Amino acid sequence: MESFDILLERSTKVHGHICAGQVIGVRLSLLGLEAIGIQDPRGLDRKKLYVLVEIDRCATDAIQSVTGCSLGKRSMRWIDYGVMAATFVNLDTGKAVRIVAREESRELSKKYCPEIENKYERQLGAYRVMPQEELFTIDEVHVDIPEEDMPGRPLKRVQCESCGDWVQDCRDVEKDGKSLCRGCVNGKYYKSVN
Repeated sequence: MESFDILLERSTKVHGHICAGQVIGVRLSLLGLEAIGIQDPRGLDRKKLYVLVEIDRCATDAIQSVTGCSLGKRSMRWIDYGVMAATFVNLDTGKAVRIVAREESRELSKKYCPEIENKYERQLGAYRVMPQEELFTIDEVHVDIPEEDMPGRPLKRVQCESCGDWVQDCRDVEKDGKSLCRGCVNGKYYKSVN
């Protein structure tokens, strides 16, 4: 693995600016990878790693940058819980850990960088040096990843019998004897202007 500083620099480029979330994401990734026995996530171990992120914030960009996992590669999955947490899974061994950034670390930042008045700058500095047990909670977990969520080619493609869109990876819904897309069943998130 590259050093923390190099990984943080790469993450900052991907994200567009440095922030406390970048520091948390890089440290969280390093801890998760070590815990599940992944040493080269962007190289030799890339097909062994699967990451589930629970928030769509800064740390997720850092996790993607460090691990090489992404939604497009289907090696990262976003579970919209709104929690600053990620679960790292070693697909070869099944070993998995869920790591949560502790809310208390915000207040603890005063202990590590009391000279910095701006809370965002203080957190940025403190999260670099804070012991991991004060910054994170880590739990060994078990994750069942459905076959249709695994990396690789789509398992099936089905055309929606209502709108005609093509649905991949078993995301179609059977309703009244028809194969439909989720948008036709549950309502679409958009409205056509034509």
